[in-house]
Amino acid sequence: MTRFLHTADWQIGRQYGRFAPEDAIPLAEARFLAVERIAALARERRVDAVLVAGDVFDAQTVSERTLRRLFNALAAFDGPWVLIPGNHDAALAESVWTRARRFNCIPPNVHLFETGGVRAFAGIGLAVLGAPLTQRHTHTDLTEPFDTLETPPGLVRVGLAHGSVQGLLAEEVDSANPIAPDRARRARLDYLALGDWHGMKPIDERTWYSGTPEPDRFKGNAPGHVLEVAIAAPGALPEVTPHAVALHRWHEHGETLSLPGDVEQLGERLVALGASDVLALTLSGRLDLASHQRLQALLGQAAGRLRSLQLDQEALQLAPTEADVESLRADGYLGEVLGALRARQEGDEVAREALSVLAGLLRERQAPAAEGKSA
Repeated sequence: MTRFLHTADWQIGRQYGRFAPEDAIPLAEARFLAVERIAALARERRVDAVLVAGDVFDAQTVSERTLRRLFNALAAFDGPWVLIPGNHDAALAESVWTRARRFNCIPPNVHLFETGGVRAFAGIGLAVLGAPLTQRHTHTDLTEPFDTLETPPGLVRVGLAHGSVQGLLAEEVDSANPIAPDRARRARLDYLALGDWHGMKPIDERTWYSGTPEPDRFKGNAPGHVLEVAIAAPGALPEVTPHAVALHRWHEHGETLSLPGDVEQLGERLVALGASDVLALTLSGRLDLASHQRLQALLGQAAGRLRSLQLDQEALQLAPTEADVESLRADGYLGEVLGALRARQEGDEVAREALSVLAGLLRERQAPAAEGKSA
């Protein structure tokens, strides 16, 4: 029995430019922590090896410190780590990998394919056929040589590649880099470990994408896993077991609000999320003054609780009722301004914000007066 972990798309060094620094830094740090969890899982499960199907790094230009931190994160598992470069960290003549070698920070148990070929690990019954990318984009199938590559008899035959399985991932891949959908059959592979698709996805019983171990985008395609693969003997079908290793969960929701009940229901959904959640929330509709103020309070609470709240309220209008306007007691010039803002807010984000602020100030002005009367 040969058992290994299949992972890919670590994207170490990724920058989260759309996020505020207070969120971007922890999200980037989580990628190192995911690798540490993979190493701990490999040790816990006592697997024979860890196979990494490309895009270990997000860019060729990551710092020396980032390089050293990544390889230090592997320390918990002292078995073989077998890596190939992907489209983000291709094995160029001068690359992140040549820099890592110059810094002498690659441990001896890390086996890197910088050119295609076979690595045999007879002690654990495994032969790995690697198809590393030597440029960011290629329009030829680099796994085609697997069909004719020979491996020592008696070893489980596993392919390791990074790219797009043709006809199945056409719209959402990171790069061209085609891979034939029947490569495992053609090349007599016991298993084909793939990277590039950031979600966990089986192609057939012998071919899987592991996905990225730490989500990095708002897609519901089962990211955040590493695959444990067990193969009893050459020719046997692999047993594939997913393990969830992600720290953060990413959600994307759109909500149309018009009634106070809509706001409360949204509040209940927000309360169900916590410090490990990243939420992109798009709001639309029309709310009266009280509902809008309640909404802003709920959003403020959520922003303080979640890892990150990406909020789009452009299509949400504040629509004070006549009773709202009357209760604000905005006579004279203030009443004129309030009316003008109500008329202009559609399609005018500044007007919407000004209307909300003015209404809030008028409410605050009324509060002391009401308290004085009650006293």
